[in-house]
Amino acid sequence: MLRTMLDEYGVDDIEITMQTRFTEDLELESIDLVALAGTLEARYGQHVNFAEFVADLELDEIIDLTVGRLVGHVVRKLRAAEGGS
Repeated sequence: MLRTMLDEYGVDDIEITMQTRFTEDLELESIDLVALAGTLEARYGQHVNFAEFVADLELDEIIDLTVGRLVGHVVRKLRAAEGGS
C-alpha cells in the first residue's frame, strides 16, 4: 500500500524497511498519513484504526513513526480481531 502511494507521488526509488520513518525518510506530511489511514481502513476495515493508534502517541513519536511500528499495530489489531493474542 505504501509503495503504491509513493509511486503515485513519483517517488519510486526509495527503499522501504521496518526502520523507515514516514516523516523524515519518506517526507510524508500529515495529509499523506490521512490518505494512508484511508487505505488501511479500506483494506482492513475498522479493525485497524489509524486515528486511534496515533491518538495514543506523543508528538515526537508521531514525527518519528516508523513503518515497523505501524506494521506492528496492524498485525496486533488483526490478530485481536481474529481472536488471537
